[in-house]
Amino acid sequence: MTLAVTPQSADRLQYSLQLVQRLIERQRELEAPPRSDDGEPGAASARENLAELRDKLAQLHPADIARVLEALPLEDRLLAWRLIEPLRDGAILLEVSDAVLESLVEAMAPGQLVAILAALDTDDMAELAPHLPRHVVYEAMGRLDEEARGQLQEVLSYEEDRVGALMDFELVKIRADVSCEVVLRYLRRFDELPNQTDKIFVTDEAGRLRGVLPIRKLLVSDPEAMVADAMATEVVSFHPDEPALDAAQAFERYDLVTAPVVDERGALLGRLTVDAMVDVIREEGDSEVLNLAGLKEEEDLFAPVMDSVRNRWAWLAINLCTAFFASRVIGAFEHSIAQLVALAALMPIVAGIGGNSGNQTITMIVRALAMGQMRTGQAGRLWRKELGVSVINGMVWGSVIGAVAWLLYGNVSLGLVMLAAMTLNLMLAATMGVLIPTLMQKLGKDPALGSSVLITACTDSGGFLIFLGLATLFLL
Repeated sequence: MTLAVTPQSADRLQYSLQLVQRLIERQRELEAPPRSDDGEPGAASARENLAELRDKLAQLHPADIARVLEALPLEDRLLAWRLIEPLRDGAILLEVSDAVLESLVEAMAPGQLVAILAALDTDDMAELAPHLPRHVVYEAMGRLDEEARGQLQEVLSYEEDRVGALMDFELVKIRADVSCEVVLRYLRRFDELPNQTDKIFVTDEAGRLRGVLPIRKLLVSDPEAMVADAMATEVVSFHPDEPALDAAQAFERYDLVTAPVVDERGALLGRLTVDAMVDVIREEGDSEVLNLAGLKEEEDLFAPVMDSVRNRWAWLAINLCTAFFASRVIGAFEHSIAQLVALAALMPIVAGIGGNSGNQTITMIVRALAMGQMRTGQAGRLWRKELGVSVINGMVWGSVIGAVAWLLYGNVSLGLVMLAAMTLNLMLAATMGVLIPTLMQKLGKDPALGSSVLITACTDSGGFLIFLGLATLFLL
């Protein structure tokens, strides 16, 4: 049975997801207890539908299967997971989000997890190991040879956000005192080269890195030329204790595919590859988005209610406190609002435009800090620049809304108060937009952590205070 034909214009992944969802829905219908007037559902139809679902999953790339699993509710996700060929489990687990990985790991027996780990390369084992039960990791390590076990222990000794935790030990290295013809004969001995092999690493007798020989240079060099003459000696290399994000930014800056990892003596330990660096950049981007919203961690879209509550409650509690403070600011001016009801209609405009401007500033500063474009010592200069932007925007848009207020309420003084309040609140937004992430950075926290929540709290409370305070002074 075939449910649909793939439209040529349809997105491949989206189409695959929709087809998997339809097949799962049909499977549920076929497995559901029959109503009295329906008769028995055909067991053969259920088996046929299940076989089609299995075939469809088998056709997908592991990364696409990972996206499909992330878009399925837990029960449907586990049904699809059970139909996937076990040999592909490891590659898929490496692609899914941490939250979905946790749900899949909980559904598997320890023996299954050990078998998955044992089928992976050392660097992939190291990536997956922190998310698995410790006894499973120890059992899988016991099956490795001494060299692989030592490599895995070395990678696991580094924190997850360090270069050493992302090292790949599959690489090709040669000596400088051989000819290019010898190197070519050596390469032909491999069944296939390691993934992302764009260069060969050149080391001396002590294993210290001396240079790299790009594959494209090797292919066009005179076979009799010595590696020492053909290799490049200016090499971008990394230390295992360096932040992984710094390395990822260097990959983007220098258009790298691979790069060596060396210790203090210059000895070659392993290499970084571009696919690992892309993952670092994506995870950093996801983390910044979550932190701006005050979420503690990545969340499974179909996570249990209480798991989502625990992930979100902390910053909601903080937001509740700041909202209560803003309400007390308004409460302090109840008499003014009672005398001039127009204030109640206009004050959300001042607070809202300030919050939007503050979020623009804070997003730019957080990005600059994350990309290494800004040092905390430059905060003063950037604050002055943002202050200038806020004054101009405040004067322009404050004049617009002030004119509207004048026309609506026939009160030119009210329009001038709107102009002043708008300008002052945008200046406050610029100040807090620079101050909050800079202070977070100095305290050793993620600059994006809760920034959106905090800037909104400041511009709301500040906007109400400025607008109602000015109105009380000059209008009443």
